[in-house]
Amino acid sequence: MQFTDIGIDLGTASILVYIRGRGVVLKEPSVVAFDRDTDKLKAIGEDARLMLGRTPGNIIAVRPLRQGVISNYEVTEKMMKYFIQKAMGRRSFRKPRISVCVPSGVTEVEKKAVEDATMQAGAREVSIIEEPIAAAIGAGIDIAKPCGNMIVDIGGGTTDIAVISLGGTVVSTSLKVAGDDFDEALTRHMRKKHNLLIGERTAEDIKIRIGSAFPRAEIEYMDVRGRNLVSGLPRTVSVSSEETEDALRETTMQIIEAITGVLEKTPPELAADIADRGIVLTGGGSLLQGMEELISDKTGINTMTAEDPMTAVAVGTGKYVEFLAGYRDN
Repeated sequence: MQFTDIGIDLGTASILVYIRGRGVVLKEPSVVAFDRDTDKLKAIGEDARLMLGRTPGNIIAVRPLRQGVISNYEVTEKMMKYFIQKAMGRRSFRKPRISVCVPSGVTEVEKKAVEDATMQAGAREVSIIEEPIAAAIGAGIDIAKPCGNMIVDIGGGTTDIAVISLGGTVVSTSLKVAGDDFDEALTRHMRKKHNLLIGERTAEDIKIRIGSAFPRAEIEYMDVRGRNLVSGLPRTVSVSSEETEDALRETTMQIIEAITGVLEKTPPELAADIADRGIVLTGGGSLLQGMEELISDKTGINTMTAEDPMTAVAVGTGKYVEFLAGYRDN
């Protein structure tokens, strides 16, 4: 009997849905817009993201997940139901088996909340998988072997760092510093240095276009529009990639400190493997320019980014379902 197996990467910034045999079928921002007066959902996903910071009083656009954890249970459940149906289409009558990944540092209560929300959204069976393991599988690492692999998964709300061997986590840490904090650091910098108030989406644009964690060979510039805090009027300022490196330094250094902290706790045999094999980066935050170079520079270990860092966790979560399915079907 053929069941549908689904893997969901329930991220703070975006949700990805992987269906066995079809790959990643859906990638949308985890944003929901609803009407406060009637409590009705107005938009979910990309449509809702476009409303961030641009809604009238009665409509609010929210992210139901904060730092990889459910902050608004009901909205998360509705959002998951919507995405599962959208990914599967109308043709399915059977309830799917779903595996969902969560940051490595979550508590049992938080895990239970994810499990309940997934069951409510229409799952027949739910398995919870830790993010670094999903990221490692998705990055193409054979996690069943007895050798050390280090994964750094920089998402929207959390950064998960783990040393994996024999299919399990040996040392890990979860840091509530990630892509969203890069955005906040840029927003603070613009306010402090240029007296310019910018929104979430503008900060993200700066990060994607000229954001840098390490000095670039060529300095790049970008015009940023926002509201001048002194005059209260719209204004445009030119920002350089050098400036962003300065603005992001505090945040990127927190990630570096967490990586060195994990390396310090790693057993010597596995540490030797990591020195040999390098560190693998996954997650959207790893796309910040210069992140690889910064980690290599500070740890002295060769660092590379997975082939498709954005989808690695979703693919890994889905493959984990296949791994479990194969395990059961034997």
